[in-house]
Amino acid sequence: MDNLPTMTSLGMPELPAPVLAPRRQTRQIQVGKVGVGSDHPISVQSMTTTLTSDVNTTLQQIAELTAAGCDIVRVACPSQDDADALPEIAKHSQIPVIADIHFQPKYVFAAIEAGCAAVRVNPGNIRAFDDQVKEIAAAAKDHGTSIRIGVNAGSLDKRLLEKYGKATPEALVESAIWEAGLFEEHGFRDFKISVKHNDPVVMVRAYELLAEAGDWPLHLGVTEAGPAFQGTIKSATAFGALLSKGIGDTIRVSLSAPPVEEVKVGIQILQSLNLRPRKLEIVSCPSCGRAQVDVYTLAEQVTAGLEGMEVPLRVAVMGCVVNGPGEAREADLGVASGNGKGQIFVRGEVIKTVPESKIVETLIEEALRLAEEMEPVEGASAEVSVS
Repeated sequence: MDNLPTMTSLGMPELPAPVLAPRRQTRQIQVGKVGVGSDHPISVQSMTTTLTSDVNTTLQQIAELTAAGCDIVRVACPSQDDADALPEIAKHSQIPVIADIHFQPKYVFAAIEAGCAAVRVNPGNIRAFDDQVKEIAAAAKDHGTSIRIGVNAGSLDKRLLEKYGKATPEALVESAIWEAGLFEEHGFRDFKISVKHNDPVVMVRAYELLAEAGDWPLHLGVTEAGPAFQGTIKSATAFGALLSKGIGDTIRVSLSAPPVEEVKVGIQILQSLNLRPRKLEIVSCPSCGRAQVDVYTLAEQVTAGLEGMEVPLRVAVMGCVVNGPGEAREADLGVASGNGKGQIFVRGEVIKTVPESKIVETLIEEALRLAEEMEPVEGASAEVSVS
C-alpha cells in the first residue's frame, strides 16, 4: 500500500504551477508598457493584416487582437502613407505597437518619432541600415523605443547565403549577432532578437545557438508556418521544444489565418506549458467505439456555452465508463456519460444524474455557480484543450 501513487489534485494546477525548466536569464527591455525578458511573463504577439494607412480599420483589428489577449501588435510600414498613419495608431492602440520596417531606413526614424513602442528591422534587406545604426540607436534611446532585430531565412543577407550556401542555423545566428554588435558598439542594448525559419528543426537549433551566444531577450517564431492546421502544429512543436528549455521571451504564431487565431494558438501553447495562468479548460475524450453519447457535440456545446469565462475552471466532458468517471472526478466539474444519461461531478463528488438532453444545460449551470465562488485570473484567455 505504501507504493501507491499519489492522487492527482482536483482541478487546475496549483499556483505557482510547475514548469519544465526555469527561464533562461536575459537582460530586460521594455516594449511600451510590456516588459520583455526573463523577469517578465512571456508575451504573445501578432501582426495586423490591414493596410496600415487605413487607420480606422487597423485600429479595429488591433482592438480585436487586444480582446483576444494579444500583448503586442506589429504593423507593416512599407510606404510613406503607412508611416504617416503611425502616430494616430500608436496613440490610440491599447497595446504597444511595433512598426515593421524593411528596405527604407527613413521609416525607422519616422516610427520612432511617431511614438511606436518598438521598431522591427531586418538586417538582411536594409543594405544602408548598418551605416545608420549610430543615429538610429541615438533616436531610439532618446524616445525610449526598443528594437527587434528580426532575421528571416527568406531574406538573409546575400553575403551569408554565399558563405553558408543556404539559411542554416549558423547563418541566421551570425546575421543576428553581427547586427546586435553594431547596436552594442553604440551603447544601445534595448533590443530583442528573432531568427526565424519555416523549418522547425532549423529554427529550434538557431535559437539554441543564439541563446548560448548572449543574454538577449528572444522573440520566437516559425516564419511562414502555413495554413492554420499545419502552422499550429509546426509552431507548437518548435515553441514547445524551446520553451520547455526556458528559451523564449515573446512569441508570434505565424498562420495563414486571421490574426486573432494566431493569438489564441499562442496563448494556448503558453497555458499548456504552465507559462501563462489558465482560465477555462475543457478536457474531453476523443470518442471511440465505447462512447454511448455524442461527445463531439457535447464538448462543442459546453465550450460555446462557457466562452469568455474568467476563472480557472477545468471541465471534463467524457463519453464512456472506462476513463470517464476518473477524469470527471479529478476535474472541478465533469460529466461521465453513458446509456443516454450523465453523472455530474463537482469537486470529485457525484451530485446528480441527468438525461443526455440535460447534460449541457446542467454543466453550464454548475460552471456558472462555481465561477461565482472563484476569483478571475488576470493575463490569460480561455483555454480549450481536447485530449
